[in-house]
Amino acid sequence: MDIDQIHTAHADIQNTTLTKVAAAPLQPGEARLEIEGFALTANNVTYAATGPVIGYWKFYPTEDPALGMVPVWGFARVTESRSDVLEIGDRIYGFLPMASHLTLRPEARGKAALRDITPHRVDLPPVYNTYMRCMDDTVKSDAERAIFHPLLATSYLLFDFLEDNDWFGAEQVIIGSASSKTGLGLAHYLAENKVANRRIIGLTSPGNVDFVKGLGTCDQTITYDAIEAELAKAPSVYVDMAGNADVRGRLHHHLGDDMKHSAAVGTSHWDKFEPTGDLPGARPRFFFAPAQIEKRRQEWGPGEIEKRIDAAWRRVASTSDAWMDIKIHQGLAAAEETYHALSNGTVPGNEGHYITL
Repeated sequence: MDIDQIHTAHADIQNTTLTKVAAAPLQPGEARLEIEGFALTANNVTYAATGPVIGYWKFYPTEDPALGMVPVWGFARVTESRSDVLEIGDRIYGFLPMASHLTLRPEARGKAALRDITPHRVDLPPVYNTYMRCMDDTVKSDAERAIFHPLLATSYLLFDFLEDNDWFGAEQVIIGSASSKTGLGLAHYLAENKVANRRIIGLTSPGNVDFVKGLGTCDQTITYDAIEAELAKAPSVYVDMAGNADVRGRLHHHLGDDMKHSAAVGTSHWDKFEPTGDLPGARPRFFFAPAQIEKRRQEWGPGEIEKRIDAAWRRVASTSDAWMDIKIHQGLAAAEETYHALSNGTVPGNEGHYITL
């Protein structure tokens, strides 16, 4: 049996190859799953761009150590099993490779969840190794969950992190790439919990201004070229969804000591990402969502943060018919094409993309 995989070069994330590899025989305790569908968003570009630093390439390595498979979120069904945890026909949702199949070594986590304990994955963040059992659903429902769940989970955890830290004393929260799903999600949760003296500022490109304004969650929408002219100098938090070093540097120099916290979240502008060096104000720090999940699990007990995340992403997704057009594509060749469009920054903010296999 051959498996189709998209291999991406670690050193050049736009260098991809659709290839076939021979499936290894299943070992005791393992199950092989056929991937049914997955979302592709700017989040996946971030996984590729930060893979060497954060470890995303470790989840789905290839025989060539210079290549890897970009992780995606989606659905898969068991086609072979030597496991007591998964039976043929079982369906799961979670972290997958950009490929036609994957092999797991599942361990039960209650009735609804399981964890992959494949040796090379056991020390990686649990949130990426946990899978949820699920029933058959419509392609639209699958697409909404795969598109929104991981992105809006990050949005909600960002909101929770800022609230947990009393907003670092900020009077305004500046969202870079406010048209991104993670950016618009954060703006939504901020608007839900609006404080009169705290403003929500969305930064975006000229082509996305109307889209961001139309969402109605930001108090002010500013294009990147107008930062110095239009952004008030006030105690601020910057949440960087794009990873654009020039924009980050300009914001820090414009705000100076008023930059109270600078959170690096995504790198959708991966080609403009570079070390910033010393900057005025708070030193930029990477926000790692799994760390906030683990903090809340310790404080709130098992399951509570997951319940809040689930309710939060569904609130935003329930409004998406009014502002997002879900595009359904067929096959891994279409996945490769869509991934390149995302990495080139040519996908509009009002589109969501889902690949069916």
